[in-house]
Amino acid sequence: MENFTNETIDTKNLPKMETVVFSKLHPSYWKVVLITLIFTFLILAIVLIICYFNIDDWSNFEPEIYIIYPSALLVTVFFSRINFIKKAFAFRNHDVLFRNGIIATNTIVIPYNRVQHVALHEGLVSRYFGLATVQIYTAGGSSSDIEIPGIKKEEAENIKQLLMLKIQKEL
Repeated sequence: MENFTNETIDTKNLPKMETVVFSKLHPSYWKVVLITLIFTFLILAIVLIICYFNIDDWSNFEPEIYIIYPSALLVTVFFSRINFIKKAFAFRNHDVLFRNGIIATNTIVIPYNRVQHVALHEGLVSRYFGLATVQIYTAGGSSSDIEIPGIKKEEAENIKQLLMLKIQKEL
């Protein structure tokens, strides 16, 4: 411990995150998001209709429902679109990056030597469009640390193979 040094790092000379070229989600993933929202709001509409016909005082809330339901739908679609546009990912020599966020943008960086497991997930609607989600797990968590949705299935399989090779090299 005699040779221990702890010198200051000049933060101006660190690599710039802005120089990383991020890949956007596949455009068809927006259709997946819209279909999911349509089904969600359709189920909500059915519940509201059932309540309207089965609860006596429910008709008193009719004007509010005509305003709140479409407003909630528009706001949800608007923020979902912003979320879709802002999501992006990048794979570099030593790490994977994932950027997301609606109001504040978060960038998650996971070095390959921390990756423990990689999984592909295909939802019903995503499978129809040939898309998959790559789930990247690190030590210590029960859920994935990064979920990158909206990737063409072939590309997602290639990403999984790349990550598995990186994991094996680290062992």
